[in-house]
Amino acid sequence: MVINTNLGALVSQRNLADSTNSLQRSLSRLATGSKIVQPQDDAAGLAMAARLDARLKRLGATQNGIANVISFTQTRDGYLSKVQQALERMSELTTLASDTTKSASDIGLYVTEYNNLKDTITAIAGKKFNGVNLFAAAGNDVYLDEDQTEKFTLTAYELKETLTKATWKTSADAATSATEVNTALTNVTSNRAALGGDLSRLNISADTLSVLKENVSAATSRIRDVDVAEESASYARYSILVQAGTAMLAQANVIPQTALRLLS
Repeated sequence: MVINTNLGALVSQRNLADSTNSLQRSLSRLATGSKIVQPQDDAAGLAMAARLDARLKRLGATQNGIANVISFTQTRDGYLSKVQQALERMSELTTLASDTTKSASDIGLYVTEYNNLKDTITAIAGKKFNGVNLFAAAGNDVYLDEDQTEKFTLTAYELKETLTKATWKTSADAATSATEVNTALTNVTSNRAALGGDLSRLNISADTLSVLKENVSAATSRIRDVDVAEESASYARYSILVQAGTAMLAQANVIPQTALRLLS
């Protein structure tokens, strides 16, 4: 039995320190909800989670970009639907003006409406979306993935129909305008069909990115997020060990005092 060196106390102190550190680490995980509180907890996992976080941000930015392009394309189609309605009415007016029973004053009324509709189409041709011309001569390029390797070019369509103002005097004069309107109507409907294809491609890409973002988020969670049920059990275990270690250290410190009985 010795007094100067209390091996029991040293062992109890070391074990208590280990239990205390484990308890603090468990408490930090429960408080933050993360398994990786400090880099030394999982250095490789921390690096992987950081890369996945960066990818999630890129995916989110790409999703926003595609959503904006979808809105851009929907706006184009919305305006073209109005152009189509105007052209359909203009086509109807050319037929009405071709009626030989109509007087010159009747034809003049048709001319006024026809030219007003033409001016409406001309005004639509200059419309913009956030400062970008909706009907530019060239198509816009869109990136469909976060690494900007998959590029898609929107349908290019310049709304510049060669419609001349009506100057009909007789029913026969409307025939020339009818040919122009039918050509323009065919062009508009064909481009609306192409815009429908663009929207289909964009929506599929947006859905694909949503699924990918979910999977990347799940992967990040598996690396970083703490299992609360499992960690709670560990916390309870370390808490008991700390209490037991504290009690045993107190007992170890009392043992050398028994040596005094040999001196009495």
